[in-house]
Amino acid sequence: REQILAGVLRQVKDEYDVIIVDCQPSLGLLTVNALTAADGVIIPVAAEFFALRGVALLMQSIEKVQTRINPGLEVYGVLVTMFTHTLHCDEVLQRIYEAFQNKVFHSVISRSIKLPDATVAAAPITIYAPNHKTAKEYREVSRELIAKGIVA
Repeated sequence: REQILAGVLRQVKDEYDVIIVDCQPSLGLLTVNALTAADGVIIPVAAEFFALRGVALLMQSIEKVQTRINPGLEVYGVLVTMFTHTLHCDEVLQRIYEAFQNKVFHSVISRSIKLPDATVAAAPITIYAPNHKTAKEYREVSRELIAKGIVA
């Protein structure tokens, strides 16, 4: 069951430079399938305390997948999302840096009403509002991925 997505992606992976599988924030069969099929994972984490517990659980799942199914699975990084410049978010960001150190992306994605608006418009934020702060932040994440050699 855990290998279904890997089998499908193997058939088409030579046709793409990068395949991104966006999973819901749960540790169900779909997420395990994605981790089994992946070369690497980017972990988005909301700048909220409850999200820290979810990341800890996800890291345990990633370690199990690495041990049992996909030893080549790499954690490419932790991406802080829904960030606002508040004391709460600053404290969460500090804890994320302490827990994941050099795995944390330098770029953070700010909380913005433009993101749900772009979703409703069925367009990426970089198309929907290309000059918006959040679009610029996503482009910066892309530059980090390129600089780290994760994508070309």
